[in-house]
Amino acid sequence: MSSGRRLHWWTLPSHQLWLDAESSRLLDFGTSLDHPAGGAVWLDDRGHPDLDHPAHTYITARMAHVHFLASMLGRPGSRRKADRVFDGLLTTLRDSTNGGWFESSADATSPDAVKNAYTHAFVVLAGAAATAAGHPRGADLLGEALDTVEHRFWDDRHGMCSDTRTVDWSELDDYRGINANMHMVEALLAAVDAGAPVIWRERALRICDNVCRWAAANEWRIPEHFTAEWIPQLEYNRDDAANQFKPYGATVGHGFEWARLLLQAGLCAGGRDYVDAAESLYHRAATDGWQPGPTPGFVYTTDWTGKPVVTGRLHWVLCEAIAAAATLARHTGKDRYENDYRQWWDIAAEYYIDRVDGSWHHELDTGNVPAATVWSGKPDLYHAVQATWISRYASGSSMVAVLRDAPR
Repeated sequence: MSSGRRLHWWTLPSHQLWLDAESSRLLDFGTSLDHPAGGAVWLDDRGHPDLDHPAHTYITARMAHVHFLASMLGRPGSRRKADRVFDGLLTTLRDSTNGGWFESSADATSPDAVKNAYTHAFVVLAGAAATAAGHPRGADLLGEALDTVEHRFWDDRHGMCSDTRTVDWSELDDYRGINANMHMVEALLAAVDAGAPVIWRERALRICDNVCRWAAANEWRIPEHFTAEWIPQLEYNRDDAANQFKPYGATVGHGFEWARLLLQAGLCAGGRDYVDAAESLYHRAATDGWQPGPTPGFVYTTDWTGKPVVTGRLHWVLCEAIAAAATLARHTGKDRYENDYRQWWDIAAEYYIDRVDGSWHHELDTGNVPAATVWSGKPDLYHAVQATWISRYASGSSMVAVLRDAPR
């Protein structure tokens, strides 16, 4: 006899099996991950290598990260894939002259090459996953990447990372950004879980505290762009609103992503409580970004009143909405997040999951038809795979900790 109590989706064996199958399907995508220059190749819509793109360091690191973690779950084939793309971080993509990592395999001979904190955050993340998975050079790369972050990007006065330097480190750009710092939080939490010194966790928490302060002062729409003294620049890139990495306005997906990261950070924060901030960020992102109707979905960005600016729908925004809903539902037990979780996965299943050519459509237009205004191809497994894992497993301070301790 039924008690009338609704079961959470993530407790249902059938839903867990679906999530496992979807993560496995995603990890199978790509006829080859290897770029001829070393590192990971850019994948087109059907999973074929697109050699019009060089090997990008952040894509290489993301691919290494997800496949190392998949190997920790006992998935055959993933360790070999991870080892091969990770080799690009040890060779081609690493600057053996000046230290650190190039943005791509094309930068070693480019006079205009720069080095970004965003890219180095993903190198740290890959190093953490490699270390946790037992790669013989994982710990050395992780240590080198953290040393680079400390000496080239970390700004202890402000408790944030700077953004962009010239390839020889001689000049630091005045721009400061939240995107790189968001991914640095994720990477630093994973690094400590993989054995790095705990000071890196404290630095991650300092970044979180700053972002909470700026968001609270701006109705929980996170300022993304700043001066060298960390003064918000709310009109930055108004004339380049759809910029792939530095769009104008509030980025809806980052509201969700920060909500999740704050809750993960709070698990090891030593007294800090980020739940209220996480809920505020989530509610603002959902209120501003969700477009109901016959073709529902999330816009990419809004202005500072919540009005949509870039209305295309990027897959990673939905992935982060799913992950945030799952994490908040577990932390708070509130029905609102459970309901959203189910709705967001329904949207993914109906519009984003590509059952013909594989992976997820990376971008849809406002009619939920595949598009390529911001993104071309399907180079990124990171967001979608993590959405399945965050949905599947109990929350932890990082995916390294979650999957290392996951029941087999």
